[in-house]
Amino acid sequence: MPMQAQEIEDLIRASFPDAEITVQGNDGVHMAAMVVDASFKGMNRVQQQRAVYAALKGKMDGPNGDLHALALTTKAPD
Repeated sequence: MPMQAQEIEDLIRASFPDAEITVQGNDGVHMAAMVVDASFKGMNRVQQQRAVYAALKGKMDGPNGDLHALALTTKAPD
């Protein structure tokens, strides 16, 4: 079953409760998210994105995943 933006935000927020999170997309399959969190300070972009993907708890895993594509932007606050 396709995921909705609020479900994605809730999963990310569980791991990053103080983050600024924006999730866009309305087809439930191809979504975009921006996550800005202080915990990303000192991490490179790959490390940041791996942390967010881990927060999705397998929802993108393989052909049976609930979420097919997530364009992800991550950064530490300025």
